[in-house]
Amino acid sequence: MNNNNETPEFDYIIVGAGSAGCVLANRLSADGKHKVLLLEAGPKDKNIWIHVPLGYGKLFKEKTVNWMYQTEPEPGLNGRQVFQPRGKVLGGSSSINGLLYVRGQHEDYDRWRQLGNTGWGFDDVLPYFKKAEDQCRGGDEYHGAGGPLPVSDWRHDDPLSEAFVKAAVEAGLPYNPDFNGATQEGAGFFQTTTRGGRRASTAVAYLRPALARGNLKVETSALGQRVLFEGRRAVGVEYRQEGVLRKALARKEVLLASGAYNSPQLLQLSGVGPADLLKQHGIDVVLDAPGVGNDLQDHMQVRIVVRCAQKVTLNDVVNSPLRRVWAGVQYAASRKGALTIAAGTSGAFFKTSPRLASPDIQIHFIPFSTDKMGEKLHDFSGFTAHVCQLRPESRGWLRIRSADPSAPPKIHINYLATETDRRAFVDGLKTLRKILAAPALKPYSAGEIHPGSSVTSDDDLLEFCRQNGSTVYHPTSTCRMGNDPLAVVDQRLKLRGIEALRVVDASIMPDLVSGNTNAPTIMIAEKASDMILQDAR
Repeated sequence: MNNNNETPEFDYIIVGAGSAGCVLANRLSADGKHKVLLLEAGPKDKNIWIHVPLGYGKLFKEKTVNWMYQTEPEPGLNGRQVFQPRGKVLGGSSSINGLLYVRGQHEDYDRWRQLGNTGWGFDDVLPYFKKAEDQCRGGDEYHGAGGPLPVSDWRHDDPLSEAFVKAAVEAGLPYNPDFNGATQEGAGFFQTTTRGGRRASTAVAYLRPALARGNLKVETSALGQRVLFEGRRAVGVEYRQEGVLRKALARKEVLLASGAYNSPQLLQLSGVGPADLLKQHGIDVVLDAPGVGNDLQDHMQVRIVVRCAQKVTLNDVVNSPLRRVWAGVQYAASRKGALTIAAGTSGAFFKTSPRLASPDIQIHFIPFSTDKMGEKLHDFSGFTAHVCQLRPESRGWLRIRSADPSAPPKIHINYLATETDRRAFVDGLKTLRKILAAPALKPYSAGEIHPGSSVTSDDDLLEFCRQNGSTVYHPTSTCRMGNDPLAVVDQRLKLRGIEALRVVDASIMPDLVSGNTNAPTIMIAEKASDMILQDAR
């Protein structure tokens, strides 16, 4: 490849500095042998609310660090569009997410392996979870200590969150001190990606320690326009920065790490995707790959809101000037208190049917309430519990809207498209109501506000889900790994039919894991880093 003074060359170009991209940047530049360029469409992570755990509420609709996507009208949700926040900043969604550290179930990864993805069973991926982790409780059979990613217990005493766990046990669930240990089932407290009461995004945990390396270059406000090809070999990336169109060349590989929405979007813009779609937008077809943007999956959530009989909720803190000031003082002095609340304090995993081998429902409990996530808290005392179906059967798609890289893609998730999904939510809500009615929560409950006591039948509960269901922000599988004709990448995450191009992010998941997706995405990048360096030898 000929180089010239105007087009810089690197060994690896990583597109997207999010949960996966920051891991890749750290690991690929660590030995000093490879020159690495990391491109991020958003700014540096300077917004103060990024680093305060409860700040995710402030970033929910903050367009300077958030792509602010919307789905197309969803038929299963009565034609409603569903807001899709995604990180557009160093750290990506790990800089704006709810901070929960949940890996999913052992069975998830064994299912990946059974689908033909050799090397992705639970025993294969566990070493990479451990490699990433700095577990505050120390290392053991399931956990690592000393890795880049801090995993911590919650730093706030909250009687409501404790009462939820006791209520769940009273309702028949086992107590589980570690959702990421031997088994996921049961009730307990979530751990978070925090250290000393501050968010540990991948920009903080992985990228910041690597920034001084002379072989790593980071460019922010750099929106990828297209991957550059010579034939069917990826040779570089074109990106726009401050209104200027720039190019960079890759001697070894281009690595897409832009997430389940932006990675397939960039592939389609580059001529890799469904041929009819590309031709419709005047894009030259490099490879007819109908699977790109296919098989979109996401976790949906439905919330129950309860009025609290005691003034112990975050609503009461926010609505009292004095308590609000005290929370700020407490956080500044000790990094503890209300400002350390994540998007779930305690929670539970359970089966809606005894025929299931593992839990199909996750509950997030939070000691505050609001009409919509990211909006003003209620002016009364309230708390919330979310039902989330872990393994939806529904499948959607992502398609570019035009050949303009700045145009948001069309996103159709197809929520509640199958009877299994609909049944899981109805049964999950029934079980959650049993937990909320258990003795441990009686001193705190002043009655269910949403959906309310009038909603009891299965039909009414399902209609409540259609009217109020929203995302848990876990899109995956749009560049799915596999061996079938619609699979986009192989087991080493190489794009099928293309040389020198890999996808490394949540889009490669063969199907959705049973839990939050940030920790699995970091694991994917850790494993990919090893594979990339092995293939470079």
